[in-house]
Amino acid sequence: MGWKRGSFVGVLLVAVGAALWGTDGVLRVPLLKYMSPTAIVFSEHLFLAAYSIPAVALGWRAFRGFRALHWLALLTIGWGGSALATLMFTEAFALGNPTAAILLQKTQPLFAITLSSLLLRERLGWRYWGCFVVAMAGAYLISFSDLSPFGKLGSGALLSSLFALGAAFLWGSSTVMGRFVLRDLPFHTLTGARLLSALPLLGVVVLWQGKMGGVGEGIAAHPLRVALLALIPGLIALLLYYRGLTSTRASYATLAELAFPATAVVLNWVVLGVGVTPNQIAGFLLLWASVFVLGRLSARSPEPETPSPVVQDSAPARCR
Repeated sequence: MGWKRGSFVGVLLVAVGAALWGTDGVLRVPLLKYMSPTAIVFSEHLFLAAYSIPAVALGWRAFRGFRALHWLALLTIGWGGSALATLMFTEAFALGNPTAAILLQKTQPLFAITLSSLLLRERLGWRYWGCFVVAMAGAYLISFSDLSPFGKLGSGALLSSLFALGAAFLWGSSTVMGRFVLRDLPFHTLTGARLLSALPLLGVVVLWQGKMGGVGEGIAAHPLRVALLALIPGLIALLLYYRGLTSTRASYATLAELAFPATAVVLNWVVLGVGVTPNQIAGFLLLWASVFVLGRLSARSPEPETPSPVVQDSAPARCR
């Protein structure tokens, strides 16, 4: 369980970081009454520039050995996972039917598992697939507790569902690309680079939509909520997540990320007054049991011998 070889601890750190993502809804949804989704996402990235700029400046030497594939992976993480995915998921909530959005977000592991197998050459044994089934069942029970959400997909907004599905794909891709980049970049520098690279793209989108005035008004009216949104499900969660991902396979990490519904259930119970059903408690136990078993499996599993993505004309990435 040591830090250097502690994949077990790594999976738990990823799970804790993902659990903090569960605070996102209670902080983000109330802001939709006063700010557009674009203004919210840009505001939190603007707030986090106080961390991202110094983090990238202090770690700039790590970027000198980057090749084209590294920069492509970083853009996927920053533009895709941090900017576009957050925008799409916020839009999915704003357009309605959050149940469908959350259900479709559960497809994220499918994207990440496929990409990690293809690009990172991670072998997935039968024990992993057993944990996968248990984790998905647990996450489903926590979120819905019964089969009724499937009937709601047909009557929900199509655009909201497409946004949620797109966000799931981008977040799944970011998990795999983050695991690749972390072999050459410290986790705290990657966190800063992810946040900072997303800022220009978000700025362009805000200007194009004419929402820059709403950014200033929203921050001035609700500075504490914007700060908490940026810090808790944003910076702190990302630092824990990438520190854990340093020693965790992407295929295992993407299942540990399913810990976030557990936090959401507790917050809905305490803040919104939504009770917890027996099925949700059972789902909570199933989810965390699978995270624990995955941690043990990850601790005993060697890293892939060829860590770079399968690209014939690119030199392999340096192992840390």
